[in-house]
Amino acid sequence: MLRNPPDPAALMADIAAGDRQAFDALVAHLHAPMLRLALRISADRGDAEDALQSAFTKLWTHADHYDAARGSVAGWFHRILVNLCLDRRRRIRIVSPLEDAAQVAAPGPDPFEAADANARAQRVDAAMAKLSARQRAAIALFHGEGASMAEIAAHLETSPKAVEGLLARARKELSELLANERNR
Repeated sequence: MLRNPPDPAALMADIAAGDRQAFDALVAHLHAPMLRLALRISADRGDAEDALQSAFTKLWTHADHYDAARGSVAGWFHRILVNLCLDRRRRIRIVSPLEDAAQVAAPGPDPFEAADANARAQRVDAAMAKLSARQRAAIALFHGEGASMAEIAAHLETSPKAVEGLLARARKELSELLANERNR
């Protein structure tokens, strides 16, 4: 028997009334995609999990602040999580698609290809760590999550035009950092 996916807005109303089962259902629904987002913004898995735990705590304690007329539960929770990740002001690391694929792929890649990919990922991670937290978050949301300029602007509390500039500066700085690394 197929189960219908939960209605997050209905769950939020139940959570605001103190329903622990509704909270558990919403956590189960949001956990995986939000952990991926936190991993893309945070320095490591521990930081990402801490931020996600804090965000779920805020969801439980501030469920009555959610307003369905202003957007989706996922969008509201995204903003909480992104703000917590940015507040930590730690080194940001983007999880590469190769790392995601390695977690689900059965056979490993050719050792030489894996070494090259690992070296590239380390160079990108090192360069990303030198960007500002807002630049890292913008890149993670745009390239990692596929968020639109408007969505990123809402998360970073700025305008879409400012996000365009932020992304342009971040890409330019990242490109320069990677070029300098290659020239060494």
